[in-house]
Amino acid sequence: MFSLRAVSGGYTDRDVIRDISLKVNEGELLGIIGPNGSGKTTLLRMMSGVLKPRCGALTYRGQDIYRMPVRELSRSFAFVPQDTQVNFAFTVWEIVLLGRIPHLGRFAFEGRRDYAVAENALELTETGGLKEKFIDALSGGERQRVIIAKALAQEPRLLFLDEPTAHLDIAHKIRILDLLRRLNRENKVTIVIVLHDLNLAAECCRRIVLLDKGSVYARGQAEEVLTYQNVESVYKTVVVSATNPITKKPYIMLVPGKS
Repeated sequence: MFSLRAVSGGYTDRDVIRDISLKVNEGELLGIIGPNGSGKTTLLRMMSGVLKPRCGALTYRGQDIYRMPVRELSRSFAFVPQDTQVNFAFTVWEIVLLGRIPHLGRFAFEGRRDYAVAENALELTETGGLKEKFIDALSGGERQRVIIAKALAQEPRLLFLDEPTAHLDIAHKIRILDLLRRLNRENKVTIVIVLHDLNLAAECCRRIVLLDKGSVYARGQAEEVLTYQNVESVYKTVVVSATNPITKKPYIMLVPGKS
């Protein structure tokens, strides 16, 4: 569905990402992990078309994403950034309706279906009760869920999320990840997600890519990637890798004072 071939690039004259080749299969839930500065956000920005690489090719269903019309790209992709600051006093309802713009014709207004899609996005993210509130009056966690609702209102086939659980409490972290898994399983939305929490990545992602210093260090199923050897080598800290007794997924535990 989506592929990168020998992609390198970053900001100004410094490459943050170096020679990465990667395929995203249709219907996949792919996790990207790695320490701070490893290039996770830069890679996601390149994949979503926000940042153009210095060299290499990125294709969606065989098309170069940088040759695709903006409207077509916006109908196919949605991007939830790590920073969700909004500089205008829009209501939550207005923010979520912005996700319908790629589906509207020039000078067209939202119709019944657009409102229904927006309402469903609010319901899925449990933000319906915030509908009339202004976005700049919300907590960080509430605002993050609203931005995810806006992305869902785009009805994307490929959803990119950069640390979507960063500002959420434990309960909402689980709800958002459950929502993403449901969208992936039932709505066939392909998802690429950057996560700092290795254990959340193990639980929700079918395949994981581990980055280190701008390159792919390991890739595969959680059991193949989240070994104590890989984690210690990349994160430079001592850990114990165990198995979650309920889900049977790998579970990483820090060993304090052993870095």
